[in-house]
Amino acid sequence: MSISLKDIQQPISTELVEFEKRFRKSMKSRVALLDTIMTYIVKRKGKQMRPMFVLLSAKLFGEINERSFRGASLVELLHTATLVHDDVVDDADKRRGFFSINALWKNKIAVLVGDYLLSKGLLLSLRNKDFDMLEILSTAVEEMSEGELLQMEKARRLDITEEVYYDIISKKTASLISSCCAIGAASTTTSEETIKKMSEFGLYTGIAFQIKDDLFDYGDSDIGKPTGIDIKEKKMTLPLIHALQQVDRSTRKSIIRIIKSDKKDKASVTKVIDFVINQGGLDYAKKHLKEYHQKALNVLNSIPDTGNKQSLIDLLDFVINRKK
Repeated sequence: MSISLKDIQQPISTELVEFEKRFRKSMKSRVALLDTIMTYIVKRKGKQMRPMFVLLSAKLFGEINERSFRGASLVELLHTATLVHDDVVDDADKRRGFFSINALWKNKIAVLVGDYLLSKGLLLSLRNKDFDMLEILSTAVEEMSEGELLQMEKARRLDITEEVYYDIISKKTASLISSCCAIGAASTTTSEETIKKMSEFGLYTGIAFQIKDDLFDYGDSDIGKPTGIDIKEKKMTLPLIHALQQVDRSTRKSIIRIIKSDKKDKASVTKVIDFVINQGGLDYAKKHLKEYHQKALNVLNSIPDTGNKQSLIDLLDFVINRKK
C-alpha cells in the first residue's frame, strides 16, 4: 500500500503549521492591494512539497530551527515569484485550478507582485545574514531561467537530443528541489560534503520528478488517461525523444510536423501518443525513472541514519509513484 502525503508530513506536521505562519508573515505588506494578493497566493498553495524537502532535509542532521524555517520561506518566496512571472510569460489564466494573478489583476500588477516576492526573499536572507542559503537558491533561480530559455530556443526546431533534455530538466526542474535539500541541510549542519550530498539527492529526485511528469502526457494503466498537454505545447519529453530516435527520417519528420502544428486536433495528438507507445517510449522513460530513483536512494544510503531518513525515502517514493 502506497503511503500518502499526509503520512509523510506527520513527523513534521507541527513544523509545517509553524512554517505556514512564518511564510504568511514574511509576505505581509502595508499596501492593501498587495496584502489582498498575498492572501490569495497563500490560499491557493499546493502540496507543500518544497517546504517538506527543506524541513525533512534539515531534520536529517539536527533539530529544525529558525534558519530551517527561513530557508523554507526563502524557497517559497522566490519560487512563487518565478511562478507569477511564468504565468505572465505563458499568458496563463489558471494555475492548479485557480485563476492566475495576471488573470485577476492583469500583467502589470502580476510582474510587480513577482518583483515584490523576490525582494522579500532577498531581504529575509540578507537581514538574517543567511548568505549561504541565498547563494544556493540564487544559483537555482539562475539555472531555472537558463533551462527555460534553452527549452524555448530548442522548441523552435524540436531538435532536442537526450543530452540536451537532461540539461534542460536538470536546470529547469531539478535545480529547485536540489536547492531545497541543500538549504535544509545547511540549516542544521556545516559539513560542505553533507550539503553537497543532499544537493545531489535533490537533483536526482528532481530529474525523476520530471520524467514522471513526462509520462503523464502519454498515460497507461499505472498513470491513468493521457493528457497530451506537452504535445500540444510542443515540448520534447523523454518518451518522445526516444521514440523519434527509433524511426527513419521520413517518419520522424512526419511526427515533428504534427507537433509543430499550431492547430492540433484530438486525432493528431492521439497519433503522436500511439507512435510514442509503439516505439517503446514509455518503457524507456520508466527504465530511466527507476535509475534516477535508485541514484537518489544511493545518495541517501551513503548518509548515516539519525532516525529521520525514512520520511525522505517516503517523499522520494511519493514523487515516483504519484498519480498526478
